[in-house]
Amino acid sequence: MSTTTTKRRARTTVLAERVGAADWTALADELDTLGCGLTPRLLSPADCRDLIALYDRTSRFRSTIDMARHRFGSGQYRYFADPLPEPVRALREAFYPHLLRTARDWADKLGRPAPWPDTLGEWLTLCHEAGQAESSQILLRYGAGDWNALHRDIFGDMVFPLQVVIGLDEQGTDYTGGEFLLVEQRPRAQSRGTTTVLPQGHGLIFTTRDRPVRSARGWSAGPVRHGVSTVRSGQRHSLGLVFHDA
Repeated sequence: MSTTTTKRRARTTVLAERVGAADWTALADELDTLGCGLTPRLLSPADCRDLIALYDRTSRFRSTIDMARHRFGSGQYRYFADPLPEPVRALREAFYPHLLRTARDWADKLGRPAPWPDTLGEWLTLCHEAGQAESSQILLRYGAGDWNALHRDIFGDMVFPLQVVIGLDEQGTDYTGGEFLLVEQRPRAQSRGTTTVLPQGHGLIFTTRDRPVRSARGWSAGPVRHGVSTVRSGQRHSLGLVFHDA
């Protein structure tokens, strides 16, 4: 086994251990209550800098989206090309089995099918067979004045109900503003908003499109959209992990 392979496996193990060390009972409760939950630190400052440095290596990406051009807000993001950078691949695989429990629980409450197999590899195979075969992992860059409109990341019929965003810069030092926004449309009531500052290296788990909300008639689906408030100064980067391909 080469030294490079050994180091890659060791790093994969470390990332899996960090994800696994989170309090998943508490996170599941937060997801049920708020539709989002903040993890402990997963990436070191050096890890974050390494990922940010990839942004200008255009060969690592399959496409670049200018948000203003598409009226998505203001700023830019890039979809990683396959093969994914090792930490991105490792984090995605590490998160999946933990998120799967909530995904299946939510599907049961809403009386929906739960098509997600036990492993991410099996699930992605199903996505590819359905025609969703392009990488959906993104690296985002915002400058002063940039923002992201409220939206949902759904790329086809094969949808995983949870995703993760990881902050790569330090709020208050590298940038100001730029809070993560989550807006939930509640049944027969006004919408509820939640804001979160993403600490550097921490991940925020949040719902992709909706979540179960208890009502007098049982469980109903509460639509949820997410975005980013206006960055007031500096530059903000984040890594987006989506568990279905495009």
